[in-house]
Amino acid sequence: MEIKLKRIFILILLSVFMTAPVSAEDQLKTKQEKLGYAIGMNIGTNMKQQKMDLDADQLAAGLIAVLKGEKTVLSDEEMAEVLTAFQQEMQMKQMADMATAAAKSEEYLITNAKQEGVVTLASGLQYKVLQAGTGAMPAAAAKVEVHYRGTLIDGTEFDSSYKRGEPASFPVNGVIAGWTEALQLMKEGAKWHLVIPADLAYGERGAPPMIPPNSTLVFDVELLKVL
Repeated sequence: MEIKLKRIFILILLSVFMTAPVSAEDQLKTKQEKLGYAIGMNIGTNMKQQKMDLDADQLAAGLIAVLKGEKTVLSDEEMAEVLTAFQQEMQMKQMADMATAAAKSEEYLITNAKQEGVVTLASGLQYKVLQAGTGAMPAAAAKVEVHYRGTLIDGTEFDSSYKRGEPASFPVNGVIAGWTEALQLMKEGAKWHLVIPADLAYGERGAPPMIPPNSTLVFDVELLKVL
């Protein structure tokens, strides 16, 4: 799970050129001004998502000094030392966060398994039937239309087709393992409450920035149609 700083910043810069054009404000008159501001916004957004604890003014100062060819406050050696120490800090924090998330997920699964109506499968997937279905059951290769809401175990919502105002369609075998398993047990018209362990969801990688590593996920899933 080693965090590569160079990779982080390369991805940040690459994403700039994949981002839609930014609407120009009155003070951004030239192409260079707009591009500079857009890159600054993009870097800031990515760093905020990664929760980097740094001084924004000094970030700008270091960037400006290098781009203008001015003398920098830190030598190249000092810069390398600071970045190496930061990388090690990030690695330690990530490992601690992952351990905490795993422990909380395990506790949640144990508690949820004791709730009335909850079924725990051999894979670790847990479900509760909120509404029974009467229609067809999809095979792994089938495509389905569903409504769903997904949250973390603390209730933080990360996705909702209900909120978007339209159902989602996808192949049963084209989603996370927990969904693939559950959908094949559901009938059209069914609505289930799912608790999906991390190893049947996004595992140790997570799905940043919304889903941290080792996250157990909670879904309400309504199987509308087998297509």
